[in-house]
Amino acid sequence: MEEQPHSTLNQLDSTDQSGPLGSLNSLGQRRAQAGLRNLFVADALAMPVHWYYNPMDIERQFPGGISQFEAAPEFHPSSIMSLHSTSQGGRSSAARGNRHGKPRKIVGEVILKGREKFWGVANTHYHHGMQAGSNTLNAHCTRALLRTLAVRQGNYDRDAFLDAYIELMTADPALHPDTYAESYHRGFFANLEAGNAPHRCAAVTHDTPSIGGLVSIAAIYLAGRLAGQSIDALQQQCVDHLYLTHPDEVLAGVCVHYTALLEALLTRDDSTSVRELLVTTSRLSANFRVAELAAKAKDDREVIGGLFSS
Repeated sequence: MEEQPHSTLNQLDSTDQSGPLGSLNSLGQRRAQAGLRNLFVADALAMPVHWYYNPMDIERQFPGGISQFEAAPEFHPSSIMSLHSTSQGGRSSAARGNRHGKPRKIVGEVILKGREKFWGVANTHYHHGMQAGSNTLNAHCTRALLRTLAVRQGNYDRDAFLDAYIELMTADPALHPDTYAESYHRGFFANLEAGNAPHRCAAVTHDTPSIGGLVSIAAIYLAGRLAGQSIDALQQQCVDHLYLTHPDEVLAGVCVHYTALLEALLTRDDSTSVRELLVTTSRLSANFRVAELAAKAKDDREVIGGLFSS
């Protein structure tokens, strides 16, 4: 991964962990640190096959599947990036004016400067040009968040995050290698261009309740627990953070269950089944019966793509 986030994570590792009652023990601390690092490893591993809706396309381009860091392929078999709006969240439509009455393209002029040319070409990979081990834009946003947490001893600050987020997204030259920005990024900066205050720039589109909203949640929760913060306070911080970009009640409920799962994984003992924790969380958060699916012994390719998007 380029620009590996080790220095930021090491700052969090060295945070004073002699906090209040309820702080993590040494095993929980190591689990939190590993979770933060593996967030970036998993992102880089998954990057070349993001939004492959037919699992067999993965097999065709990567026989046997992904087993190491890979570069983004030139050809993406199911890319619809060319249909996405470069002026706001969602699909293409007419641009609206900014606070000065002069519409600017969000992609190309406000964010992703120099990358708009790749958006109108069919089957362009969402992460065009990214090399093996590179992290995606959402992971870089999490890195920006982690830096604000590190200088505040693991304590979350909304405005510090927003400043770091805007700086990352609008920098020229770019501070990240990505070509694509999800709908929520484009909607946020369209609203910012329209004159909204940063904490009121969240956009609502058809895909607001999406997994992209959860990418940075673990960073807030795990860093906060390393700093000895309480579970209740951190869950509220995570929901408040989610609403800066993904204002959706259903997703907020999933977020609460997700942080509860993180806590259970951090503090479990050897007698606690990780499988059972996952089964319980899937049932409570999305009313999904993982055990019933597992009992059918379906192949992974039938589940991923058939029941879940990749």
